[in-house]
Amino acid sequence: MTENKGYLQRYAMLSGTYLGGFWILKFILFPLGVTVPFFIFLFIGLTLCVPFVAYYYVRAYRNHVCNGSIGFLHAWIFTVFMYMFAALLASVAHYIYFRFVDQGFILNAYENLLNTFTDKTLPDMDKYIDSLKESLNVLRSLSPIDITMQLISKNVFYGTLLAIPTALMISTVNRK
Repeated sequence: MTENKGYLQRYAMLSGTYLGGFWILKFILFPLGVTVPFFIFLFIGLTLCVPFVAYYYVRAYRNHVCNGSIGFLHAWIFTVFMYMFAALLASVAHYIYFRFVDQGFILNAYENLLNTFTDKTLPDMDKYIDSLKESLNVLRSLSPIDITMQLISKNVFYGTLLAIPTALMISTVNRK
């Protein structure tokens, strides 16, 4: 039962491409969710499905390429690579959206939402709403490449963390 590490990068790229496509389709729901709340709930639900989709791809790699047996480190590296490649692909879509499509739509929608709260809220909430408005102003100062770099680093970081339990489950439950 030797582990086949020669195909690790190739299959991580392939699985990362599929996962990145899933992220891009999921990301389309985020701006739509600003105006239609059902889409934001769908976005959150699909976001919670990401580790399960990743588990499916790692399990398929273990079963088809590694003959049903994979070590923890091998599974972890594969999963990290897969998340990294998915984040790279999704970052292209993020950049295109924030550079050419968004034009401040999301931040304006959140600012309008905060303005509706200031009219109808308790007086104690004004401090919190003012701090949220200041945060929105800071976000307005970010360029599309800054936003994209933040999103890619977040995706890689969380992917690296999610790779640990995925690799633990895949390496301990080997198919015979």
